[in-house]
Amino acid sequence: MSDSVNRREFLQRAGQTAALTAGVAALGGVHTEAAEQPSTIQLGMIGCGSMMRGHVSHLVTQQRNISFAHFCDVDPAQIERISRNIDGFQSAAPNRTGRYEDVIADKNVDAVFIATPHHWHAPIALAAIAAGKDVYIEKPVSHVYHEGNLIREAALQHGRVVQQGTQMRSCPVTDQAGKLLADGVIGKVLVSRAWTAELRKVVSPVADSEAPSGVDYDRWLGPAPTRAFNKHRFHNSWRRFRDYANGEIGDDGIHDLDMARWGLGDPALPSKITARGGRMILHGHASEYPDNMHVMFEYPDGRLLVYENYPFTEYGLHGFDNGNVFYGTDGYMVFSRRGAFSTFLGRKGEPGPTEKKEDRGKRGYEQHQQDFLNAVRTRGTTRASAEVAHQSAALVHLGEITFRTRGQLEFDVESEQFFGCDEANQMLTKEYRDPYVLPTGA
Repeated sequence: MSDSVNRREFLQRAGQTAALTAGVAALGGVHTEAAEQPSTIQLGMIGCGSMMRGHVSHLVTQQRNISFAHFCDVDPAQIERISRNIDGFQSAAPNRTGRYEDVIADKNVDAVFIATPHHWHAPIALAAIAAGKDVYIEKPVSHVYHEGNLIREAALQHGRVVQQGTQMRSCPVTDQAGKLLADGVIGKVLVSRAWTAELRKVVSPVADSEAPSGVDYDRWLGPAPTRAFNKHRFHNSWRRFRDYANGEIGDDGIHDLDMARWGLGDPALPSKITARGGRMILHGHASEYPDNMHVMFEYPDGRLLVYENYPFTEYGLHGFDNGNVFYGTDGYMVFSRRGAFSTFLGRKGEPGPTEKKEDRGKRGYEQHQQDFLNAVRTRGTTRASAEVAHQSAALVHLGEITFRTRGQLEFDVESEQFFGCDEANQMLTKEYRDPYVLPTGA
C-alpha cells in the first residue's frame, strides 16, 4: 500500500461522521428502504447488566429522540435495576421480558442493543437482522470466527445497520489522531502495538449452587453446553470462561486490537499468527484463560500488529493501562482509548502534536451511539460496521486459536482457513445446544 492510498483511507473514514450528520438534517426521521418511519427510534435493549445500564444512561442524557420499547433479560432483577435509569424519561414504561424473541417480534421496534455475554451475540443479532431490525452489538461482535462472517453477510442481505461497541472509532480524539496519520506526520505506519496492562487478582473457585430465584438459567446458558449453576460463571465473571466469552483478549483487548488495526489503515485479515501465554501470577484463579498473552499478527504485505496482555501492573505502559503505539517511518504515536495521544518525531523523538485539551479524556461513548442512530435514520454506514467489526474480532479468534493449538499458524485470507491444521479450523466455529441454535439459513 502506498502512502497516498493509506492517507486517503484515513481521510475517508474521518469524513464519515460529517456526512452522516448532514444526512440526518436532510432526511429527518427514521428511514427503511421501503418506507419512512417516525422520527423517534423505538429501541429494544437485550441484556440488562452493567454495560447496558451504561448505554441507557448515555442515551437518556443525550435525549436523542429515542424511546425504550423493551427491556429484556433472563434475570428480572437486572430489568428492575435498569428501569431506574429512565425515571421520568418517557411516559410509557418499557415492556419487560426474558425472551429476546418478544423484542424482535415487535414490529414497532426499529433497532436493538445487544449487551449479553458473547455466546448470545450472534444468535440474537442474526434473528434481529432477519426480522428487519438494526443492531448495536457489544464487542466482540462474535463468539467464534464464523459468526462474524454470518453477521456481515446477513447485514448485507437484509440491508441492516450494524455497529460494534468499539467506541473509540467515533471519538473526537480518534478523529484528530487520524487526521495526523493521514497527513503523514509519522510517515508510513508499518507496526502497530496494542496492550492491556491492568492488575488482576486471584479469584478462588467456589462450589456449584442453585441459580438465583427468578432467573431462567437454561435460557442464560442458551447455545452453551448444559452445566450446573456456578456464581463465577454468571453475571460479570462469565467472561473468564470459554463457553460464554473470549478471555482478556476478547474483553478489554478487543478495544485496543481494534484501534491497532485502525492505526494500520484497517487491513483485512492477517496471514501469519504467533501466540504465546500462560499462568504468570494468577495461580489457582477461577478462569480458563491465560493471565498473560502475546500475539503477533503479520499481514500479507508484511506489516505487523502486536498484542500484549500483562496482569501484574497498575502503572500501565506509556502511562496507560490500555493503549497503542503506531510506529511510522518518521516517528511514532502513543494512543490510548482513555482519550489521549502524543507524537514523537524524527531521530531524537521530538514531541509533536497531541489531542486538543478540550477533548482530552473523551472515550467516544455518546458519539458512537449517535453514529449508530444517525445510520438508523439515514440508512448510512457506521464507523464500526459489520465488516469492520468482523475483521477486528477476527484478531481475537485467530490469536486465541493459535495459542490453543500450535502457537504459530498460517491463515489463508482467501479461503479463511488455516493451512494444515484441522484442529484450528474446527475452532473457527462451534456447536450450538438445541433449541438455541442459529436462525435457519444463517
